[in-house]
Amino acid sequence: MSLRSCYLGLIGAALVASVMSGPASAQKKLRWAHVYEVTEPFHTEALWAAAEIRKRSNGRFAIEVFPASQLGNESQLSDALGSGSIDIVYVGINFAATTYRPLGITGAPFMLRDFEHWKAYRASSLFAELAKGYEDKTGHKIVALTYYGQRHVTARKPIHVPEDMNGMKLRVPPAPLVLMFTKSVGATAIPIAFSDVYTALQQGLVDGQENPLPTIMAKKFYEVQSHVVLTGHITESMVTVIGRHVWAKLTPDDRKLFTDTLKEAAGEATESIEASERILAGQLKKLGMTVIEPDREAFRNAAIPLHNDASVGAGWTREQYDELQALK
Repeated sequence: MSLRSCYLGLIGAALVASVMSGPASAQKKLRWAHVYEVTEPFHTEALWAAAEIRKRSNGRFAIEVFPASQLGNESQLSDALGSGSIDIVYVGINFAATTYRPLGITGAPFMLRDFEHWKAYRASSLFAELAKGYEDKTGHKIVALTYYGQRHVTARKPIHVPEDMNGMKLRVPPAPLVLMFTKSVGATAIPIAFSDVYTALQQGLVDGQENPLPTIMAKKFYEVQSHVVLTGHITESMVTVIGRHVWAKLTPDDRKLFTDTLKEAAGEATESIEASERILAGQLKKLGMTVIEPDREAFRNAAIPLHNDASVGAGWTREQYDELQALK
């Protein structure tokens, strides 16, 4: 975790104090909402960005951050962004892709090779093109891409090859593209809101779930699952999105201010998440989970034939697919 994340309490207190003391008539108050826990880098960096935007704008913008699904799940937050009741959100790529399908290309199983491939995509003209397509479709502005981590499976049994997941009830986000993974392994997809996953696992409504290691740790899934299977099947991202009702009213200078600050926050969160992935499997093992390194090549071979299958979520062109695979 970045050093500045250690100052979470101080930043939060300073932000509240500055909002209360600033001249109300000069301030534009904005609401930023997400589904992540207060201990995660996504939230600590959101707090930093909120305080930094206020400072850099000389108090003209006051952003309040609402974590941990306080204002709804991801689908509800996306709807609220459209209605204008929320101004800034984090949205997973798969959720954004329900509105603009090509943006979901990196959310397909084994579409990205590794973290270096992800970074190449973040800096590519392809990502800029797809973000612009989303903006044209929705009016909302994608200003940053954040690494969410490689998604892994947790379960109450050992899993080594795709066949071990045949018939398994697997919780997945309510996003169509994730069905590509469940279809490739023969699992049954059970869409459940992120805030309800722990309870669903605890009550046995599903056999397992899939998320990056930092999320598995933050949500304490080790309390209700015995095995973590390092499938690394999806290299996940999320985008920081500013609502069209806000973006349209920002001056060019303010647009640059928001973009630069939110990109910096996304970069810090990305580095924190990638660093934590290197140690969390060992920590989960100490907490009692059995850590399995499955046959990833078998999982990859099961998924690749579905990469351009529109029936399970593929919404990109073959040209876009080839351009992504060519990135180094």
